[in-house]
Amino acid sequence: MKVQHIDVGATLQEASSLLEQETDISPALRSVCKILIMLVTILAEKASLNSSNSSIPPSRDPHRPKKRTPAGDKKPGGQNGHIGKTLCQVDDPDEVEEIPIDMRTLPKGQYSEAGYEARQVFDVIVSRHVIEYRAQILEDQDKNQFVAPFPQGVTRPAQYGIHTKVNAVYMSQYQLLPYERIRDHFESQMDIPVSVGSIYNFNKSAYERLAGFEQWLIEQLKTSELNHADETGINIGGTGHWLHCVSHNDLTYLYAHKNRGTAAMESGGVLPQFTGILCHDHWKPYYTYNCTHALCNAHHLRELEGISEPDTQQWAKKMQKLLQEINAAVDRGGGILPPEESKQYRSRYRSIIEEGELQCPAPVRPKGEKKRGRLKRSKARNLLERLRDFEADVLRFMDNDLVPFSNNQGERDLRMTKVHQKIAGCFRSPEGADFFCRIRSYISTCRKQGISANEALTLLFLGKYPDFVTVDENASTNLTNQAE
Repeated sequence: MKVQHIDVGATLQEASSLLEQETDISPALRSVCKILIMLVTILAEKASLNSSNSSIPPSRDPHRPKKRTPAGDKKPGGQNGHIGKTLCQVDDPDEVEEIPIDMRTLPKGQYSEAGYEARQVFDVIVSRHVIEYRAQILEDQDKNQFVAPFPQGVTRPAQYGIHTKVNAVYMSQYQLLPYERIRDHFESQMDIPVSVGSIYNFNKSAYERLAGFEQWLIEQLKTSELNHADETGINIGGTGHWLHCVSHNDLTYLYAHKNRGTAAMESGGVLPQFTGILCHDHWKPYYTYNCTHALCNAHHLRELEGISEPDTQQWAKKMQKLLQEINAAVDRGGGILPPEESKQYRSRYRSIIEEGELQCPAPVRPKGEKKRGRLKRSKARNLLERLRDFEADVLRFMDNDLVPFSNNQGERDLRMTKVHQKIAGCFRSPEGADFFCRIRSYISTCRKQGISANEALTLLFLGKYPDFVTVDENASTNLTNQAE
């Protein structure tokens, strides 16, 4: 390991050797020196970790350099064939303002109308829009009154409309704004007095309306051919919890739990009955389920980078290059390799593992020591044994076109959770975490289906699910009743 171009590993090894050769030193001082060397080793290893050789996110890299995109042959801007987003005039402008010519500025003569030249200005007007419904009242000769029925959902003398609720939930659960800032936005920009309690109620209403969607989502993921699974730590009321994710290209399911392992996975309801291919980062509890496994090679590349600095672990560099080479070959082959080419790569993979066995042998139990438990392995040895024992799961991506090289899909679906934690610091209650998970699952799934977050929430508060969601009759009836 190197810190600021200093080979700390070699220096500590030299210090340890000199300490063992020293004879004129007391046992107590020798023990203290060994402890100090051990502490320096731990701190140096921690200081050398970054996003390229561990699971540390790039945002925590100290003074990380900005990657510059290499200059290419293409000119800046949209390329040929690119569908642009140029602002175009519309046929139905909201307002038309006629501009007459000041005749005093024209030369004397006779003029006739010849049409007009139109220019349009697109702008946003943020304002309150109040609809007053006046139900007619009729009275008969006996003084009995009859009132016209109000539209569905209009039940109070003054109430918030659907778009107010949609915007509040959108800003809270999608844009991750704090309740107080949302309240200030409505009051200062639109003169609508929306309390923090009302925003909470809007989120709660959206959460309850999505109960049927969540059950449908779980059932869909149970029968998927391929799922990605991942988890990340979250803070709920000052206590550490875990936010779990099961997803693929079309669906996203998020849920929070106090545990990280099988207890949480059981409560999620997907993995116990899942029999397809599960892509993950080798968290051992995933292997308790009877499905086919595929491991994330992005994690392997980072770990190989972290252990390849010492010259004694050259196998790690070779394995890193091989995995990258196979990935490029799979991309060129359209997602899968021919059997003969796959066999060649597998043979090279095993040769590197054999080389690693020589460069990083298993620890040997000292003579006379009683056999108890598994001997502690180094990071390099643990990784070597994992790549050796789970070869099929590591290389599954080159023989099955469903399996990706990495678990990037699962990590992307969890990414906004970390953004929320940076903004808010924590979830104040388990209920708030549940709101976030279910609503974000719905919005993320809709966006994967080509439906915007605003459109998805509008449908929800209208008492409808998008067309791709097929729920039973009871769930649809409950959703409609909630809208009323």
